[in-house]
Amino acid sequence: MPSFDIVSKTDLEEVDNALANMVREMSQRYDFKGSQCKIERKEAEITINADDDLKLKQMHELLQGHLARRKIEAGAIDYQTAEKAAGQSMRQKAIIRQGIDKELAKRIVKSVKDAKFKVQVAIQGSELRVTGKKRDDLQAVIEHIKGLPLELPLQYVNFRD
Repeated sequence: MPSFDIVSKTDLEEVDNALANMVREMSQRYDFKGSQCKIERKEAEITINADDDLKLKQMHELLQGHLARRKIEAGAIDYQTAEKAAGQSMRQKAIIRQGIDKELAKRIVKSVKDAKFKVQVAIQGSELRVTGKKRDDLQAVIEHIKGLPLELPLQYVNFRD
């Protein structure tokens, strides 16, 4: 029986490359000269330290641009609320999303069932397995899911006949 998996994975090495390029660009830009702005990643968490709110917004734009160049969608990063650090400086954490959470998985399953495709969708941890009798049904499900307004980037892997 044909099947495929729906996953949401972010390549952390590509995130590191984007961050390195961002640091290099910040060291060369005139508006960042003499500033104490820095960005670092530990596990799946990025910490952004900026001198003020304006620099924080500029760093957001730089990060989004460098991630886009590395083919990482903006929805893969979940920004937490910015907090004040010493003086006027700002600190913000951003989580790199890995896997599909339960609520989103249930929404996807419900959407596929409501569309009355002849497939079964099973939640397996942080990914979904879609199984059907015909390859065309599976491809229709992929097109249906791509049309949904989801904030998380999804990949369709492990397609088997």
